[in-house]
Amino acid sequence: MNSCVVVRFLLACALVSILGACGSLPQQRARAPEQAEVPDATTLLARVAEASTPPGEHSGFRLMPLGVYSLDARIQLAQRAQRSLVLQYYQIENDEVGRLLLRTVREAALRGVQVRVLVDDLYTVNSQQLLLALSRTPNVSVRLFNPFCCGRDGFLGRFAASPLDATRLNHRMHNKLFIADGVMAIVGGRNIANEYFVLSEAQNFIDMDALIVGKVVPQLETIFYAYWNSVQVWPVADIVTAQGDRSPGDAGFDARVEMAKPLPKLMLPPSDILGYGPIAEELDDGRIGLLWGHAAAIADPPTKPATMTAQEAVATSVTMTVWELMRDARQQVDLSSPYLVPGDRGVMAIRALTDRHVKVTLLTNSLAANDEPLVHTGYARYREGLLRSGAALYELSPKRTSAGMRLDDFGKSLGRLHAKTLAIDGTRIYLGSMNLDPRSATQNTEMGVVVESPELARELLRIFDVSRLQNSYRVQFAEDGVTLRWSTRDDQKEVVHASEPEASLVQKLYYLLMSPFMPESLL
Repeated sequence: MNSCVVVRFLLACALVSILGACGSLPQQRARAPEQAEVPDATTLLARVAEASTPPGEHSGFRLMPLGVYSLDARIQLAQRAQRSLVLQYYQIENDEVGRLLLRTVREAALRGVQVRVLVDDLYTVNSQQLLLALSRTPNVSVRLFNPFCCGRDGFLGRFAASPLDATRLNHRMHNKLFIADGVMAIVGGRNIANEYFVLSEAQNFIDMDALIVGKVVPQLETIFYAYWNSVQVWPVADIVTAQGDRSPGDAGFDARVEMAKPLPKLMLPPSDILGYGPIAEELDDGRIGLLWGHAAAIADPPTKPATMTAQEAVATSVTMTVWELMRDARQQVDLSSPYLVPGDRGVMAIRALTDRHVKVTLLTNSLAANDEPLVHTGYARYREGLLRSGAALYELSPKRTSAGMRLDDFGKSLGRLHAKTLAIDGTRIYLGSMNLDPRSATQNTEMGVVVESPELARELLRIFDVSRLQNSYRVQFAEDGVTLRWSTRDDQKEVVHASEPEASLVQKLYYLLMSPFMPESLL
């Protein structure tokens, strides 16, 4: 979610002169810094993690390409947690998925589990009252990252009420993290909303998470507490005012859940594309199957937007770490990024790789699949340069994704790419929240894990190849070496398109009209 933010942000700025409003955040109250406790080895999840870890191994992973499995894994961990739960997300929506997860987390708190929830404030218009009600539950703390002070009941109103804070408010926390009892974590690209778990009727995302145990989990928890204790964070009750006469306490939370649409009953298929089944049975058996490797957690500091120049932010960013991983490649680079705006330096870096005979394959959204069409304008500026650099370029087809059901059951919904993954030489991977675009590099905070594991890389590439070969268009130059063509195969026959395939006339017009005017730094 990038370009829609930009458009609304610009519209909000235009309204400032009309509304003339200006607000400020409340003064920060002194609070003692918190830190992760040493995990209790007697908890159920700690015992499962210990029993699942072979001697001498560093960190264990299970990829979760199937949306419903990924949601179920969070539910299962929350239901079994006995000491602590930490959640850190760019978006927790007040929809069926958001309410299901928050209700499960609240039930854990009522059992005595210490729960901490950190949410970026950009998309809390609909969820802020639910989060406030959750925060009144015993053992629950909820905080907002970089909050808006005023005009909180509408997206545009939030920006318009704080014109002097426009620069600060353009920086967001894009991280995604879930940790149970300090011993099991889930990291990846999914926010908490229906469309990230293939439960939306209109559009759904191809995405990727991983269940993680081992020595990298404390690193992830340290990252969480660096954000939790940062000056960019406020308790939700200091920012959000209870709505109307409804109590924001226990009854308020229950009422908000019960009065909405029924919570989903998760229909779990027997296995996913990798052959794994749902996690619950293995947790009950006391041992889970994982792939092992040496891992490191990486993250931007929470102060990145406030204390660095754009150049400093890039130099120390998760984005730069990923570029350095790519530059170290000797044979092969396979990158999935829903928003791909590499810039001139990125194109040059890819050219340097292909000049060393490194095979570079890039997968991103087509114009038809992109939920942020303005970002497509930034990507399209570099499309020909990427091809001339020698990269193999693929764009996701929403129709082929929906029809194929190779990764998930999209039904009649529109399929879009949201996974942010990288495989280097078939031995090293990155998985996390970062898009390869200017916003991730300079304005958003990002996080992820880097893992040395040929077995894990093999599984990631298997999923990548399904999207690349079966759900996407190959973008190449036509015979004239100038114009582009999009090709795919249907029933063993090649099908070629001469313009952006599957895109509507409105999408194409919007792209043509807006592309000359969008500053790349905002994409």
